Amino acid sequence: MTKRIKNIHKMTDNKFLNLYTMDTIHPDGSNGIYQVASRAKCKEELKLMTRKNEPDGVIIYSLYGEKKDKVVLIRQYRYPIDDYIYEFPAGLVEKGEDFLTSGIREMKEETGLTLEPLSVDSCFSKPFFTTIGMTDESCATVYGYASGTPCRDYQEGSEDIEIVLADKEEVKRILKEENVAIMCAYMLMHFLQAEDGHAFDFLE
Repeated sequence: MTKRIKNIHKMTDNKFLNLYTMDTIHPDGSNGIYQVASRAKCKEELKLMTRKNEPDGVIIYSLYGEKKDKVVLIRQYRYPIDDYIYEFPAGLVEKGEDFLTSGIREMKEETGLTLEPLSVDSCFSKPFFTTIGMTDESCATVYGYASGTPCRDYQEGSEDIEIVLADKEEVKRILKEENVAIMCAYMLMHFLQAEDGHAFDFLE
């Protein structure tokens, strides 16, 4: 494969997210510049350098209730849109932590609920890239059943999160009327089509 990247320059030094600029060569031979945001602390940790797709984060698709007919969502304020958006509970995978453990921890921190994760084939849970034109970030998915009483006791002071237990009627309203993260939206469309209690049949 023709070498496309000549040099990489780290532009910022932040805790959670950094900007990198790359000197590139286009297919027609001309030179270019490309910028990418990454969770990597240094350029050696960029995925284009390691050639490994370790998950930066985890999202949790979980069902709730005796009939397993509700999905656990959060309604969270996000600065890039200066508004609230519906998402699955999610968060970063901490160093030395596997993504299943991250999913259990993040569910508790964001919703107060206890997550019982399912064991699924890696084709459903492996890390997939989120917005590859802008970032090398990838997230793994944890599926499971949530129990307990929702609460905000474990949320950080910087978080503005409402816990939502949505049935199909509410999910349809959310998709029609609200801001929704795309990774969450596709799963919610699937949730709408599944019979109550059988939303995870596709994992078998």
